[in-house]
Amino acid sequence: LPVIISGSEDGTVKIWHANTYRLEQSLSYGLERAWCVAYQRGKQGVAMGFDDGAVVVKMGREEPAVSMDGSGKIIWARHSEILTSVTKGGSADKSEIKDGQLISLPSKDLGSTEIYPQTLIHSPNGRFVAVCGDGEYIIYTALALRNQAFGSALDFAWAGKEHDRDYAIRESQYSVKIFRNFKPKAGDGSVNVGYTADGLAGGVLLGVKGQGGIGFFDWETGKLVRRIEVEPKNVYWSESGELVCLACEDTYYVLRYSREQYLAAVQSGTEEEDGVEEAFEVVCDINESVRTGQWVGDCFVYTNSTNRLNYLVGDQTYTVSHFDQPYYVLGYLTRDGRVYVCDKDVQVTSFALSLSVIEYQTLVLRGDLDAANEMLGDIPAEQKNKIARFLEGQGYKELALEVATDDEHKFELALGLGELDVALEMARKSDVEHKWKTVGDAALTAWNLALAEECFRHAKDLGSLLLLYSSSADAEGLRSLAGKAKEAGIHNVAFTCLWQVGDVEGCLGVLVETERLAEAVLFAQTYVPGRCKGVVGQWKEELERGGRGKVGRALGLPPGGEGEEGDDEMFPEWEEYLRLEKEGGGQGDLIDVGDGEADGEVNGNGGGEVDAEDEDEADDVPEVKSKAEPVEEDPDPDVEADTPAE
Repeated sequence: LPVIISGSEDGTVKIWHANTYRLEQSLSYGLERAWCVAYQRGKQGVAMGFDDGAVVVKMGREEPAVSMDGSGKIIWARHSEILTSVTKGGSADKSEIKDGQLISLPSKDLGSTEIYPQTLIHSPNGRFVAVCGDGEYIIYTALALRNQAFGSALDFAWAGKEHDRDYAIRESQYSVKIFRNFKPKAGDGSVNVGYTADGLAGGVLLGVKGQGGIGFFDWETGKLVRRIEVEPKNVYWSESGELVCLACEDTYYVLRYSREQYLAAVQSGTEEEDGVEEAFEVVCDINESVRTGQWVGDCFVYTNSTNRLNYLVGDQTYTVSHFDQPYYVLGYLTRDGRVYVCDKDVQVTSFALSLSVIEYQTLVLRGDLDAANEMLGDIPAEQKNKIARFLEGQGYKELALEVATDDEHKFELALGLGELDVALEMARKSDVEHKWKTVGDAALTAWNLALAEECFRHAKDLGSLLLLYSSSADAEGLRSLAGKAKEAGIHNVAFTCLWQVGDVEGCLGVLVETERLAEAVLFAQTYVPGRCKGVVGQWKEELERGGRGKVGRALGLPPGGEGEEGDDEMFPEWEEYLRLEKEGGGQGDLIDVGDGEADGEVNGNGGGEVDAEDEDEADDVPEVKSKAEPVEEDPDPDVEADTPAE
């Protein structure tokens, strides 16, 4: 800023205009004498030191005085000098332009102004540019910077395209005037605002801020159209004049303006003190702080306070890019399909934003799917997946699956829609275990057992295969699965598979291989008594190696057969167990309950014979325990800690 700051012993700090030496502002903080003033180079901070403390203030604003017209011509101010440049596009290869890359723009000096520019605003037709600052305004031609009009004004605002030569100025809090062709309109051009005016906003309607709200006035008649009780920092109108964004401190509102409703109310004489309520309809409100923005059709493109470039379609926002510093929207050029932004030093960069994508999204939000489908051919291939995400968010998942190009997204959509063929194709293409598992679960839910088996095999999901084979009584599958489970070291699955097919020898082998010898002894005693002696011997050897020999010696050793040594007195019925094993007592079929055959044979023996044997076995239990009881009196603590077993 072209200012001089001075501090004095009376405790005041004065700000002077560096060119005219006029006193602009006087500051007093009641901290006694001012001793020093310092500014923050490259930023807006100014520090002032007093007897009783220090104060830091922020002067001016970070947003640069810059404007771009619809053809890509940029004009900006550097101190009192006005510079211009043109963005190259159209014939250039768009693929060479990268998002976020700084654009080198040759600048041309147009001249200087008599005032210090605080804002630069192109007229709607791009022929003129208004420079505002120091309480004055000057209108120049945009190409040669020739003076067309000037005057005193605290604020300046251009009208919309329908009135491209109309503009308004705020001379004071009580005076707002409208001009047409650089002359006051209808007398002195004054607008009867009816309240204290604090600022102006241009566009289809003239916005006058003040008293906790904003009033919109008609450019032709100067009458109030509608007063809205929000305090926007900026107002942005769409080119059609149908949509308007009111950007407040922490929220922005999108309203729909109906001129027909306003004119109908005027003709019927139903206007109220605050204008015509039906003239505006709320479309949406978004809890975001807009820094700068511009409408592209029915899409609002903006930068926010968190340094993001977003755009709004309907009531949904989408992020284009993130920044590491504040950026300001210059405009959107249809010829390039890119939105241009700049930082406070007017370093320009751009980001791709396909107009066809925006139009497609707009049609979908309006529910016109037929017209939207006709536009799909105009959308670039690299934007198809973006469209698919949008369609999914709107609930059109079938259409999203047709449009999607990303395999991951197609896989998710296919699963959500139950399109197992598409999901299977994506799983085969990527060949990733978790995808096979997901498709297998979906196939199982849909009772497609063959597909589920294929997927679980590729996913190496042994647990799911066990469920599938055991539920469908697939003995061959269970045996195959048992082998795979052993190779993978998943012994619990291997044991369960062998148990399901009645392979007790295999089950015993799994227990022995995994050194679960205690369980193996109990299993062998119950189902394969002929193997019990050998397993007990292995258990004794293991206990001996582990330094628990007394426990091993306390174990009873069952007879292995006729003529073989063993603790026969502890197992009086062992010969009977061996006989039953040879006769196949443990290898029979499952009971088939049905057709009145509840009393049929079990395990190849009559039901009564099995009951008698069960009674004999039950009578043997206390006898075996009584013979093992003396072992418990051994004083060795190791013996006491382990219960004797046969």
